[in-house]
Amino acid sequence: MVEVGEEHDGQRLDNFLLRLCKGVPKSHIYKAVRAGQVRVNKGRVQPDTRLASGDMVRVPPMRLPAASDKRPVPAGEFPIVYEDDGLLVIDKPEGVAVHGGSGVAFGVIERLRAARPQARFLELAHRLDRDTSGLLLIAKKRNVLLALHEMFRAGAGGKHYFALVEGDWQNDRQHIRLALTKWTTQTGERRVRVDPAGLPSHTIVSLKKRLGNYSLLDAELRTGRTHQIRVHLAASGFPIVGDDKYGRDETRALFSKMGFSRMFLHAHRLEMPHPLTGEPMVLEASLPKECLALLRKLGVEA
Repeated sequence: MVEVGEEHDGQRLDNFLLRLCKGVPKSHIYKAVRAGQVRVNKGRVQPDTRLASGDMVRVPPMRLPAASDKRPVPAGEFPIVYEDDGLLVIDKPEGVAVHGGSGVAFGVIERLRAARPQARFLELAHRLDRDTSGLLLIAKKRNVLLALHEMFRAGAGGKHYFALVEGDWQNDRQHIRLALTKWTTQTGERRVRVDPAGLPSHTIVSLKKRLGNYSLLDAELRTGRTHQIRVHLAASGFPIVGDDKYGRDETRALFSKMGFSRMFLHAHRLEMPHPLTGEPMVLEASLPKECLALLRKLGVEA
C-alpha cells in the first residue's frame, strides 16, 4: 500500500503510477488498473481517477524491463526564462520532445527530473510539439499545476507564436475558428484535421511582415488543441514552412537547401496572471538563431 501525500493531491491515478513505477511500460500500468489489480481505498478505479491526500493505493508487483533494455535518463537543464518556488518557465529547443513516449525514450520533463533529483514535484503544465521551440511551463507544486490548468481552461492569458508561412497573408488581423478532431494514419501516426463535428478551436492571427511568397505571422492560441496552429494555417491555405505533417515537401526541400531544416513555429510570448499571486506576467523567448538567420536571408531586419 502507498499513501498519497499532499504533493500529489488531485493528481490522476495513471500519472501517479507512472512516477511511482518508473521504468514500467505504460501498457502494463493501464492493464493492471483495468484488471482491478490497482485499488484505491480498496475500491476499483479508472486510470483518470483523481487522487486525494491520504488515499491508500494498492499497487501490485509489476515487471520491470530487463536492465539491458533500460537507458539512463541524461540530466538536462534548459534556458530558464523565469523561476520561483512554484513555477519554472524554460525556452525549449526545437527537436526535443516534452516527454517520453511514442518512440522517444525521454524528453524535457524526464531530463529536468534527472537534473533536479531533490525536486519533489515537477510536472508539465502544457505541451509543445517536438518540432516547436519556445516557452514551456513546468509546475513545481501541485497547486500551481491545478491553477495553470484552470487558467488555460478559462482562456485567461495569451500564448503567442511566431510562424513563417507559405503564401501572401492579406489581413492584418484574422480570427480562425475551425473545429478540429484527431485521427490516426494507417502507419499509426497521429494527425489532426478540420472537422465540423470536432472540438471548437480558435486562433487569432496577426500579420507581422509580408515577404513576397511568404509571410511572418503572430498566432495567438485561444484554445489549446493538438497541432492547432499548424492545422488552422494549413487549412487556410498557408502551411508553416518546414512542417512535415501539414506542409509541402517541395517547400521543406527548398528551405533545407538554404540551410533551414526545422519547422518555423516558436512560442515567443506568454501573457498571464501568476498562478498563485494573480500578478500579471509577460514572458518572452527570442527567436532561435536559425530562425533569425532565415529571416535575414528573406530580407527582414531581425
